[in-house]
Amino acid sequence: MGINKKTLTIGHLARAAGVNIETVRYYQRVALIQEPPKPLEGYRHYPADTVDRIKFIKRAQQLGFSLKEIAELLELGNKRCMDVRTRAEEKRAHIDQQINDLKKLRKTLDNLIKACQTDNDTAHCPIVETLSGQSS
Repeated sequence: MGINKKTLTIGHLARAAGVNIETVRYYQRVALIQEPPKPLEGYRHYPADTVDRIKFIKRAQQLGFSLKEIAELLELGNKRCMDVRTRAEEKRAHIDQQINDLKKLRKTLDNLIKACQTDNDTAHCPIVETLSGQSS
């Protein structure tokens, strides 16, 4: 049985997808991509569309989706756009909450930094005292 020209070895697949070989192996272990059967002689050969699947995974990760969420998106596929949209909206809401939490954290740090800048007492540090639970 000859190898189809539209297949790639793991090294070529990794290069084409812009990842390293260990990433490909990891995606196989967590079932995001299928591991082709190993022939008696030679190397496994991956379908060329595996490149697109890995690129999808990497782009989804950049948008903040976890590998578990990406697996769900891949399972939903193109034919369930409304379900995919719902997942994207949920992810956006989660990110919005994280942004709000980070803004509150920044404001708290700004206040601590300001307190430290305006306090001329070198015997104590308002930041350390607040973090230690010593401030009133």
